[in-house]
Amino acid sequence: MGKYSIVNPRRMAAFLAQVGHESGQLLYVRELGNDAYLAKYDTGRLAERLGNTPAADGDGQRYRGRGLIQITGRDNYEACSEALFGDSRLLNTPDLLEQPVYASLSAGWYWQRAGLNTLADKVMQADDSVFELITRRINGGLNGLKDRQTLYKRALEVLQ
Repeated sequence: MGKYSIVNPRRMAAFLAQVGHESGQLLYVRELGNDAYLAKYDTGRLAERLGNTPAADGDGQRYRGRGLIQITGRDNYEACSEALFGDSRLLNTPDLLEQPVYASLSAGWYWQRAGLNTLADKVMQADDSVFELITRRINGGLNGLKDRQTLYKRALEVLQ
């Protein structure tokens, strides 16, 4: 967290809450889902938005969510790879994000890239709109909001 300036209690609590939910309490570093579920990343508007090829060629499986924040899609893998390694190795070996060190670093990278430290500094309580904005930037929606709020409150109690 220090590498990505996640260094005060609000930032740390918000980061831990998001990572905690996205990874199923640190159990998963790979998005769960069968071929039918992951097909949503392979073709169509979502696939296009993520930078996956328009053909049904397996990009949905290949660039599924990985890491503690679930980096998803070819464009995000490429940007993350450039940031972490200075090259595009994640495009050829996306499962590197399942290794603990890269799962963690990718989460910090994504957090910083999305400008979430600034937002985390503004969170006054877990149920405010700023916390919801952080959740939307991580998840694209408010999936698991209650769990994220509970994790934030718990982490903040410990960190303060």
